[in-house]
Amino acid sequence: MQTTTLTRTNVNQGITPGPDSIRVEWDSPLFSQFQRYFDGLAERVQLDPEVSLRLRVPRRVVVVTIPARMDDGQMRVFLGYRVQHSSMLGPCKGGIRYAPDVNLGEISLMALLMTMKCALVGLPLGGAKGGVVCDPHDLSRAELQNITRRYTTEIIKVIGPDQDIPAPDMGTDAQVMAWIMDTYSLAQGHSVPAVVTGKPLSIGGTHGRLSATGLGVCFAIQAAARRKQFNLTADTTVIVQGFGNVGYFAADGMRNLGCRVVGVSDIGSAIYNPKGLDLEVIARYVKEHRYLKGCPGGEAMTNAELLEQRCDILIPAATQDQIGAHNVDRIRCQILAEGANAATNPDASQVLEDRGVLVIPDILANAGGVTTSYFEWVQGLQNFFWTEERVNQELQRVMNDAVDRVYQTSQAEGLNMRDASLTVACRRIQDAYRVRGLFP
Repeated sequence: MQTTTLTRTNVNQGITPGPDSIRVEWDSPLFSQFQRYFDGLAERVQLDPEVSLRLRVPRRVVVVTIPARMDDGQMRVFLGYRVQHSSMLGPCKGGIRYAPDVNLGEISLMALLMTMKCALVGLPLGGAKGGVVCDPHDLSRAELQNITRRYTTEIIKVIGPDQDIPAPDMGTDAQVMAWIMDTYSLAQGHSVPAVVTGKPLSIGGTHGRLSATGLGVCFAIQAAARRKQFNLTADTTVIVQGFGNVGYFAADGMRNLGCRVVGVSDIGSAIYNPKGLDLEVIARYVKEHRYLKGCPGGEAMTNAELLEQRCDILIPAATQDQIGAHNVDRIRCQILAEGANAATNPDASQVLEDRGVLVIPDILANAGGVTTSYFEWVQGLQNFFWTEERVNQELQRVMNDAVDRVYQTSQAEGLNMRDASLTVACRRIQDAYRVRGLFP
């Protein structure tokens, strides 16, 4: 199959009629690259060939078209996806992203990584991912609501609290989850708060969900640094790529651990100051101006340039495929923690490991989001809600345990942290496959 041709400039015009209207990709370069890496890992750690074969591809792929009424009165048709990779360990779980470059290959990879992430940290969940090809920044609130509600209607038969539980991702937020919950609940005839996570507190959300992914990155770094006898002090410098929810709370969390945040970036620009940045000033500036460009307090540079500045801890928390052959030789850090999924390609990750960099891979570093989503799902099913203190304590416990399991596997079997993380995850799934069997 071919790749989509929708771009940022025309994506909100929807799909135009013609033979090339819906051209989706399956074997995207990123997904294919991960499959090759996964095949090699499966052979090295002697994963059951049948389990390996099953994990290479999703269990279910749903592709939908979404007609929506725009503010100018015209109807547009958007392309949407929901990919369910595995339900071997429990209901599927995964975010929904709205972005111009959403495609089937990307969504399929993210669903696979979510399966691994849930298995790694010991959650009774499988992996899923969804997306709509649109640019949410150029859509009104009414248009976003129309697209979201129709998208929910199109995938409503494959989601549910016992089947597949969506959550926010890039380009979506608590309000989008509220619309999904409401649309699903109306179809059921009663309120179903556990159908999504990442909801507002007023309708069954959980304390700590907004900061969970970024805070989980910090807990993972703290636990891994302790294992490596790497002290986090006021002299420890941190650079964070991305200043959304993940990036901001990761930066804030590292500052609260006593480290010095010297660089942050967003989609268009970056700011760097070796003496340290004032995160409150930056947050206020971004709230007022939307983007970092022009923010005082440091040297302006590009995203790419920021990644290459020397630091102790580098947290790529923006989007996938940021560190690869094109720049890995210029990455200068001691610890790299992937706040974003697939931020570093496997070959580049190995190069960094060979240089002595401790790489905390995405399925471990950013598992805080899905872990707290699991807490929210449990609270919703029970209608019994936790304090933020309890949520964060439980999150830290889960992250510490996961880092310990991965580190022990890494040391015992001579694997890097990425290979060890996937090995721990795959073996848990393999155990479930062996017990449940294959039907028919």
